[in-house]
Amino acid sequence: MSNKVSRRTFLSYTLMGTGGFMASAMLMPMIRFAIDPVLASAGGSDMIPTPQKEADLSEVPVRVDYTIKDRQDGWYTSDESNTAWVYKEGDKVIALSPVCKHLGCTVNWEGDEHKNEFFCPCHAGRYKKNGANIPGSPPLGPLDEFEVEIIDGFVYLGGVIPNTLV
Repeated sequence: MSNKVSRRTFLSYTLMGTGGFMASAMLMPMIRFAIDPVLASAGGSDMIPTPQKEADLSEVPVRVDYTIKDRQDGWYTSDESNTAWVYKEGDKVIALSPVCKHLGCTVNWEGDEHKNEFFCPCHAGRYKKNGANIPGSPPLGPLDEFEVEIIDGFVYLGGVIPNTLV
């Protein structure tokens, strides 16, 4: 007994096979596009070089501007400019985030009225040199710290961590 395939069955199988192939050809790039950032490896070190030499640091905080090259945000790659307040306390290099814990404004070191402290001009937030918030001013917590490494005499900054100085 032979199993003959009717013309109608043959055309049905052919159209389903062709349609399935076309659907998979369209879906595969979309699936790859959706999961590619998840699968991409984040190569390289987490420490970012700054132009600040350790030898030039003192006990007075200095503003250090640096750039994170090729910051990946989903499918968009760009350079990101950042700032830190860096100073030396004995032999230890300390880097504080300039982001106020009240509403995210940028703090500055000293001003005409605020000697030896960080000041946020947005809502009069004040911090001690170690980043501790001064009671009676708006911030509810201390300034964050950056991880710090010294490599070949230059300051390298890593991720933001909770303040360990207060």
